[in-house]
Amino acid sequence: MKIVIFNVRYSPNLGDGVLAECLERRLGVSLPGAEIETLDLAGRTAYGIADARRSGALRLLRAMPPPVRRMLVARVLGSRLAALRALWRGKIAGADAVVIGGGNLFQDDDLNFPLKIAQVLELCREENCSVAIHAVGVGRHWSRRAATLFDTLRTCNVLGVSVRDHGARQNWEEHFPDWPSPNIAPDPALTLRVEMHAMRDRARPLVGLCVTHPLVLRRHASVSTQDIPLGTVQGYGALAEWLMDAGCDVVFFTNGAVEDQACLEQIRNSLSRAKSRAPDRCSFAGRPNTPQELIALLGTLDAVAAHRLHACITAYALGVPPVGLGWDQKVESFFQLIGREPFFVSAHKGDVEMIGERILTTLGEGIDLDDRRQCIERAEKAIDGLAAELKMTIRGSERETA
Repeated sequence: MKIVIFNVRYSPNLGDGVLAECLERRLGVSLPGAEIETLDLAGRTAYGIADARRSGALRLLRAMPPPVRRMLVARVLGSRLAALRALWRGKIAGADAVVIGGGNLFQDDDLNFPLKIAQVLELCREENCSVAIHAVGVGRHWSRRAATLFDTLRTCNVLGVSVRDHGARQNWEEHFPDWPSPNIAPDPALTLRVEMHAMRDRARPLVGLCVTHPLVLRRHASVSTQDIPLGTVQGYGALAEWLMDAGCDVVFFTNGAVEDQACLEQIRNSLSRAKSRAPDRCSFAGRPNTPQELIALLGTLDAVAAHRLHACITAYALGVPPVGLGWDQKVESFFQLIGREPFFVSAHKGDVEMIGERILTTLGEGIDLDDRRQCIERAEKAIDGLAAELKMTIRGSERETA
């Protein structure tokens, strides 16, 4: 049996790598002996490859009207996808089934994902290869062109559709009102099963502040940009000062994206000029290059505050209590899914004091271990269910061939 998975495994944002590796591993447990291969939708083949021009490209795109942005992205992606088409066709032709997921793949993003997903779906149709959609995020707003591209799914033999939370399901139902409601499959990164976190023998709790570049937040925000908690370099610095005054140590880190790491350096320079604290109270982590490095970093912390969804998901899976910062529906939906709504800081309410108080509260309360165990088990069962569906379909095809 051969299964080909499409997602963004080698994204510089290493949360995507965490979920991709977890999905592969659990599918391998459920399908012993199967050959499972993951292909990156951007054509990347290794971790640690980052485009230093990305920040400039984001600024340029933000300055353009949406129709011009979509036209430019389509033109740039066209040649790249044409180069990948033969490779993907060969992989799909040799597969028993294709899985698309997990990750926030059914979002518009100026046609980035719609163009990539549509090509995969076209090849699945042409090669008569069944496809399953698993644990995906779904954007609320699609352009007309994006909706047409995603509609290619209707031409395929679809084994099943699952989304990663209730918000994604609501969005899917609005985009595909004539389809059955999709199942909910919690994010595969929850299946880490790595018990790294334990009480540390140190004088003060260590809080990790995950840095996301304001450009990224403004580009993808589903709320008014001026209302995003920690939407500026100054905001990060002020929160660090507040936490240190409250008796915590702070470490700034990123999920690996180059633009986020550049913002981290801006924060470092800003705090250095202010000469506000000794280096042993406020530190700055180097850029992680692999999912394992990100996991190891998160496992050293006592709490995490982040806009980045997979910093929150991975921390929770490790037993490190996260505080989510509101800017996109997907973060709020995750905290609803795991029953930690009080530790999601929504837009309009995200001043430094409120975020700091939520962090102190979760440091005191920790994570409900039964809730966490049940959430992990739901994610594992969802992948096991996907494996069972793949197995049943492939056996049915073999009987028809015989």
